[in-house]
Amino acid sequence: MTDTVGQSLGPGPGASATGAGLLRRRRRRWAKVTAVGAAVLGAVAAGTGWALYATLSDNITADDAAARELERYERERPTELVRGAQNILLIGSDTRAGEGNSAYGRDLGGERSDTTILLHLAADRRSATAVSLPRDLMVDIPGCRRPDGSRSEPVFAMFNHAFQLGGSACTIRTVEKLTDIRIDHHVVVDFRGFKKMVDAVDGVQVCLKEPIDDKAALLQLPAGRVELDGEQALGFVRARKSLGDGSDTERMERQQRFLGALVDKVQSDDVLLNPAKLYPVLDAATSALTTDPELASLRGLYQLVRGLRNIPIEQVQFLTVPRESYLYDTNRDQLVEPEAEKLFARLRADQPVAVARQTPEEAARTGAETGGEPDGGTGPSPTPTFRGNTAAEHICE
Repeated sequence: MTDTVGQSLGPGPGASATGAGLLRRRRRRWAKVTAVGAAVLGAVAAGTGWALYATLSDNITADDAAARELERYERERPTELVRGAQNILLIGSDTRAGEGNSAYGRDLGGERSDTTILLHLAADRRSATAVSLPRDLMVDIPGCRRPDGSRSEPVFAMFNHAFQLGGSACTIRTVEKLTDIRIDHHVVVDFRGFKKMVDAVDGVQVCLKEPIDDKAALLQLPAGRVELDGEQALGFVRARKSLGDGSDTERMERQQRFLGALVDKVQSDDVLLNPAKLYPVLDAATSALTTDPELASLRGLYQLVRGLRNIPIEQVQFLTVPRESYLYDTNRDQLVEPEAEKLFARLRADQPVAVARQTPEEAARTGAETGGEPDGGTGPSPTPTFRGNTAAEHICE
């Protein structure tokens, strides 16, 4: 009985060495189990991470057809002048194909570029300049490969006809011919993709001086501060007849202010530094994009955007290429020269430009008319100034 009780209570003095050995063996066994468990958890985490990476990469559609077409015309394309600088063409497609896009009207004969922005990233990644190209701008469009495989003849027409005629490759070649700036990458996003991006950041705030009721844009909003979801944001940047003077120029300026507010929202919420916030944005972005093959992976996109976190928000600039009414049709646009070429030359050479709500020339005219001094009247700046705004200039001022 005593032995039985002794065994139940623990080893006696004579069994201490044996008990210690047993304890060491148990510890080693638990260490192995823990190590195996950690390895399994690590493998699961790595597998999950790889699965997420693969999902995001697979979301992106590679524009292989455009790559082949651009390679065909490589000899006539502009050369890169500044190593490290990047020029990305952002194309907003008005296609009615795809889920939810048919609600924005009937197909009028092919996919067109509703919005086109030339985004220049400085080589030192300390500034970014986004230049809107009006869809009604009259330009020389080169001969392009049509979707059916046939080839068009060169034509002088509205800029957005290039995308309808030959997709992103034709648009890129048209922009390069117009600006002599080499396009390094391109991104195409449709209505649904734009909405998903806005919803992924939980909306963007705008301020309205008066209510909006635009049936064509499917938009009805009260005056004051309004948080726009994806559907409302799309209507806001597309509306023409019910907002401002109804011109495409005014609409582009509204689009620029909205994009500035979107950039500010992403930076202020630390989206790029917070995985929990970043993943839904990446998922929305990647599933909405068609890009050149080099960008068509999460790695490619990461390499492009990792330096953007360091750009001060006041150095993210938006402007419209200098334009005026076309000489033979006031409903169309033409470039204002030499101002447009001055802008293109600065971007080609990766030299800075400045933006302001009034150009020095506009400020001088205002000062002359009012009898006051022109804004900032200390003489011309060595950096050319164009009419525009920065992402730091909130739409809700």
